[in-house]
Amino acid sequence: MRTVLVVAAHPDDEILGVGGTVARHAAQQDAVYALILGEGQTSRGTRREDTGREVVEALHRNTLESARAVGYRDVFFADFPDNRFDGVDLLDIVKTVERKVRDLQPQIIYTHYSGDLNVDHQCTARAVLTATRPMADCGVEAVYAFETLSSSEWNFDYSAQPAFCPNVFVDIAAYYGQKEQAMNCYVSELCAFPHPRSLEGMDVLSRTRGMAAGMRRAEAFMLIREVRR
Repeated sequence: MRTVLVVAAHPDDEILGVGGTVARHAAQQDAVYALILGEGQTSRGTRREDTGREVVEALHRNTLESARAVGYRDVFFADFPDNRFDGVDLLDIVKTVERKVRDLQPQIIYTHYSGDLNVDHQCTARAVLTATRPMADCGVEAVYAFETLSSSEWNFDYSAQPAFCPNVFVDIAAYYGQKEQAMNCYVSELCAFPHPRSLEGMDVLSRTRGMAAGMRRAEAFMLIREVRR
């Protein structure tokens, strides 16, 4: 049994990017956990305070319901301000990730791609790389970046980072139903097609990534770092 940690910026990223793979890990008796760094929702008003705490709490209830659908053992919330991670000291985010890595001792970590359009995704990716520096006392063997619909594919400025270009494909054909069920729990996050963050968009992406690797459906990742001891 392996321990797997998904570090996501917002509620629903842990399903959009890696939900099928999580269900597969869970079916293989791996222990899978999620650390969600941002509170979600509070960027939708003019000010953070415009969104009541009850809205965030409802979203987090959706997250826990969604987690059960794919087999997360537990979900941890850090409540950093939504879409405002660039206004937080990066060290604070790094320390939050470090604590969870120290507590759970995961062998595998999935997180955002650093070239995503969303600033919270960028900060999350950087914090994970910092928190999992390959020192002798770090047991993390592999770090993978996942793609997030409505962020990874919307970054057209490749001057600093290239487009998401996967080199790892995971067959999720047997687990896609669980991913779809989980995403359906996010009543406030789902959009209507052709918005990419829709059930139809998720369906198209899973088939597209599957075709790239000779599978019916797949989730695609970039291997960021692998350490073989």
